[in-house]
Order: sequence, then C-alpha cells, then structure tokens
Amino acid sequence: MSFLESIKEATVKFSEIKTPIHVISHLDTDGLTAAAIMVKTLTKLNKTFSLSIVRQMTKQFLNELKNESYENYIFLDLGSENLKDIDEVLKNRKIFILDHHLIHEHENNFYHLNPYLHNLDGSKEVSGAGVTYLFSKALDHQNKDLAYLALMGAIGDKQEAKEGFQGLNKEILKDSLDLNKIEIKTGLRMFDSQTKPLYQVLQFSTDPYLPGITGSENSSIGFLEEIGIEKNRKLIHLSEEELKKLTSSIIIKRMGSEDDPKDILGNIYLLKDQDESSPIKDLKEFSTLLNSCGRLNKPSLGIGTCLNDEKSFELAIDLLTNYKTELINSLNWFYQNKNSSSVKEIPGLTIINAEGNIRDTVIGNVTSIIGRSNAYPPDTILISLAHTLEGDTKISIRASGNKAPLINLREKLNKITQKLGYESGGHSFAAGSLMPQEKEQEFINLALESIKAPTESFITPTKPN
Repeated sequence: MSFLESIKEATVKFSEIKTPIHVISHLDTDGLTAAAIMVKTLTKLNKTFSLSIVRQMTKQFLNELKNESYENYIFLDLGSENLKDIDEVLKNRKIFILDHHLIHEHENNFYHLNPYLHNLDGSKEVSGAGVTYLFSKALDHQNKDLAYLALMGAIGDKQEAKEGFQGLNKEILKDSLDLNKIEIKTGLRMFDSQTKPLYQVLQFSTDPYLPGITGSENSSIGFLEEIGIEKNRKLIHLSEEELKKLTSSIIIKRMGSEDDPKDILGNIYLLKDQDESSPIKDLKEFSTLLNSCGRLNKPSLGIGTCLNDEKSFELAIDLLTNYKTELINSLNWFYQNKNSSSVKEIPGLTIINAEGNIRDTVIGNVTSIIGRSNAYPPDTILISLAHTLEGDTKISIRASGNKAPLINLREKLNKITQKLGYESGGHSFAAGSLMPQEKEQEFINLALESIKAPTESFITPTKPN
C-alpha cells in the first residue's frame, strides 16, 4: 500500500468519529501550520475538538491527557518518536499520528501516517503540515486551498533545496500553483523586503547572516551609503540596476565567511491575494512570523493569523520584531563569548553552553544560523545547551556548512543521551533532547569523549541513484 493509499484508508476510519477530538501539535512553524490545516478541516466537517500546542512530547504531558474524557486524539508533527509512551498511557483510545520524524519502533494499533513507513524521506520530501494537508485533501478534495499552509511548514523545516521542493512537497506546490494561490519569483532571500526600510532589512538579517552588518544599525546604514542606496528605500521598490548593485555587494561582503556567498539568491514564494506591502505576502516571511509566535510562547497568535484573525495578525507582527531582536541578541552573546569557558572548541566539535543567556525555544535556530555562518569548518558538530524555565536543559545539535551533514546527528546525540537515560528526537540533520540541569556537565563530558571515537554507524546513508 502506498503512502497516499494509507492516508485515504485512515480518513475512512476518521470519518466514523462522532465524539470530540483532542488535537495536539508542535509549536514550530510546521506544527502551527499543521494545526491550522486541521482546525480548518475539522471546522468544515462540523467536528467538536480542542487544540493543544506543545514544545515537546513528555511523559508528564501524556499523563495529563490520560485523565481526560476524550476518546480520540490526533498528534500532528509529533508522536512517531513517542509510540511506546502513547501506547502505555492512552490505552483504549483512538489515536491518529500524522508525523514526518524518524520513528521509534513500537508495535501499536494506531492510525500512523509517516513517510518513513513507505520509504520516503520525511526530512526532505514532506513536512508534518504536508502530511496533515494530504490527510485533509483526502477527506475533501476542495481542501486543496490549504496547500500554501503546507508549503510554509516545509519552508519552516528547511525542506526546500537549491533546486526547489522535492517529492510530495513538489506535488503540494503544484496544488497551490494550480489554484493560482501563489506565484514564484527569483530574487534576494531577505526578510521584510515588503515592509521594512532597507537598512533594517540588513540589520535584522540572520538568514542569510551578513558579517559585520547583522545586528548593527550603523553598519547597515554605512554599507548602503557606500554603495549609494538610500537607507529608507524598500527592497521591493529598488530598480533592477540598484538590485544588482545591492546583490553583488552583499555577495562580496559574504565572501570568505560562507561556503556559498551566492545562496542569498533563490525562489521567493508570494501569496497572490496579499498586498505588495503585506508582511505575510512572502511565504518565508509568513513562516518566520509563525515560528516567532511558537518560540516566544504565543502559538495561538500564529494559528489565529493562519485563520485570518486580524487581531492575532497585528499582535503577531509585534512579536516578530521581538523574535528577531531575540535572535540578534543571542548571536551577539555567542560572538562575545566565543573565546570564553561557555564555548568549548576542539577539532570537529563545538559545545555552546548558553545556560540562561539564550532562550531554550530559540537555541536550535541560533545554532543553525551559527552553523551556516561559516564560523567553523564544514561538518563541525555544534551542540548547544540552554536552560528552560522548568529547570531542565534543552540540547540542540547541528553541523556547520550549507550541505547535508555526513554525520547522522540524531543518532550521534541519541548515543550520548541514552547513556544518561534520555532519548533524542528530530532528523538526521537537526536533532534535540531535554534533560535535567544537574546532568549538564556529565552530558558535556560524554559529548567531548564521543568526538574522539567516531563510529561508522553515524554516517548518513545515501539513496542509490
């Protein structure tokens, strides 16, 4: 049975549900867009439901669900790594899992929809929102109008390659193009190009990271003065000649600090029903706005924005500014402390122990930005730690460079955390874990030891041509 056939079969069982449903989703862009798709789908079906957004699936959270009266649960963009815990805690409940993460195998009777069960790559070919969208479309073909939300989930999970979307994501893109919902242009991949003056676009640019410019208003203004472009112009209003001058100057500025300084150019996906000045016209900007809502613990604003709630949208815009400031401050902390005891560097490994200096909800994003900034040689393993409000330590692992890492980072991290009695989750190129703060130093020691004895099993397998 193919993946799409298994989705169709699950929708038949889903359509039989007559009692209330509890939907649980993740707080990142992919999770919030998955949640928005499901909310729209269930509302259209006149189903009774509630929605919870979580940072991480924990045994404690599942035990809270155990005491509820719900008979039906839908897990979006999570669940595949928690099959055993869900099975033990939520016995005799009807469980649907729509996920794209690697699977922690456990025999179960769930309706489990995951591309990995069908030899598809969930890290590249479809996101959690993509799986949710395919489920929604299988329920009602008219739900094709939700395809753009699934694309945002894929963008949020960095699934767009240089050559564009792959696999099922490519089919989802086609759905959105067929409905004339979006248009594709090639240009500078810069945030706020629709709305902010150019000096602020450069000042707050973290992806791409601009050495000597990102984080500094004066440097941004000075850079524009050097190339003769007025600081308050908007990127979308530049002439073709001005755009070429800006692009070439940024590429030159990034030379020596990036593997591919030209990666600032790429596809831009624009919503056709949004005004040119709208901050959510560009799907990448919309995706970042949603991520800011989740990472700053206001996920309802992101979902409200997806549901076209004007008040949620206005509040989310304010939150986006705070989020970008948070990223800039976090990056500044890293560079200011790069030579301190907070950052341990050995060949092949860097451990950034941010403690309470970087939010645990943004530590993964910050580590990704550092990895792409060419601060370290390609394939250097970057492990970052940040304290949570609950007294735990959030751990994120990435690899430097702009290509898929040779190391399976999830396996690498899991090998370390399992020695301390904890599991890791995520993808081969980006993973994370959570453990008590008192285990922090022990984890760091194990991580330092692990780099001295790399194992062949960590090499990411490649598909045959």
